[in-house]
Amino acid sequence: MEKIKMQNAIAELDGDEMTRVLWGMIKDELILPFVDLNTEYYDLSIQNRDKTEDTVTVQAAEAIKRLHVGVKCATITPNLQRQEEYHLKKLWKSPNATIRAALDGTVFRTPILISKVKPVVSCWKKPITIARHAYGDIYKAVEYRVPGAGKAELVFTDESGAELSRQTVYDFKGPGVLQAMHNRDDSILSFARCCFTYALSVHQDVWFSSKDTISKDYDQTFKLLFQKVFDEEFQGQFEAAGLHYRYALIDDVAAKVIRSEGGMIWACKNYDGDVMSDLIAAASGSLPMMTSVLVSPDGNFEYEAAHGTVVDHYRRWRDGKPVSTNPLATIAAWAGALRKRGELDGNEALMHYADCLSRAGVDVFEEGYLSEDLAHLCNPTELKEMPENGKLLKLIRARLETLLSA
Repeated sequence: MEKIKMQNAIAELDGDEMTRVLWGMIKDELILPFVDLNTEYYDLSIQNRDKTEDTVTVQAAEAIKRLHVGVKCATITPNLQRQEEYHLKKLWKSPNATIRAALDGTVFRTPILISKVKPVVSCWKKPITIARHAYGDIYKAVEYRVPGAGKAELVFTDESGAELSRQTVYDFKGPGVLQAMHNRDDSILSFARCCFTYALSVHQDVWFSSKDTISKDYDQTFKLLFQKVFDEEFQGQFEAAGLHYRYALIDDVAAKVIRSEGGMIWACKNYDGDVMSDLIAAASGSLPMMTSVLVSPDGNFEYEAAHGTVVDHYRRWRDGKPVSTNPLATIAAWAGALRKRGELDGNEALMHYADCLSRAGVDVFEEGYLSEDLAHLCNPTELKEMPENGKLLKLIRARLETLLSA
């Protein structure tokens, strides 16, 4: 069959370790035989970020803004152990945080559900989407390791130089640690609008949670601005669609989600969304089944798998041992990016291919060919095989070819 043409490129952000290996295998087996792939390539491996002083991450973010669509492989955010392992110049910031700050978007994470693996929470019948505010909080925090006794203050000086506020944070009697974080009204307002707009597009209720009883300025600002956007811009549309918006404390929402059947968008602040998306993924089956898309208010989209670089598989693979790594979320990232490119360009063939690509992986898993992470979670009588990576992708390719020829 003739390869599908792409009128415009997408930004391709390569990554680290096992997901980098799998990234190349997915392209070779499932994409390049069918699509005349048009990408702007950025190497976000930890080695190249170190070599370029992390400028490559900034360039990749700008490419997504210019091309409007990007697809990203999982990357290492180094800690001290990783710094020593890769001989890094410094502890580079999370590339995800850099890209999210540049796009000022909202991360929507939704698990892929298959019948072979039942959610840990038995009442969940529908996927729960986590909407994670992708700006600020601890991911843009300023920190200081306090060496000894002294006073820490929170001071705000306006643009004219006038001091408007000075508060004592803590009188230290000995060593400790400080953290200052921030957010912006315009970013919170964009977050709210992204959540409500996305909810209307997928016809799901929105639940927003914070802890305004404790954080009476920081978290309450989120609560008030969310309510303002809903009341002034979306309430009528929600009522017409039969949808609802609710706010509650994060511990209350967590309890309600556990007792629900799912099917809602749970909007969270940055750190809360980071934690809850992994929790929802694990409870729904496995983290490699979690899809992720970053949506900016000005219409830019970055698709990625929500999991990490699968370092344990990488080390086994590097030693020449067979590994069975779950590719579904990475496949979903490519499918999502290519479908969005097709939507923006009016490319029906590319959209159809992307839909078939997304479905092919799920179909193979539903047939009982499962990766290592899921093979141990399903009923043994429903497991046909736990194929290694190469064979699993060939099975998915065969299913993809069937779907495309139908």
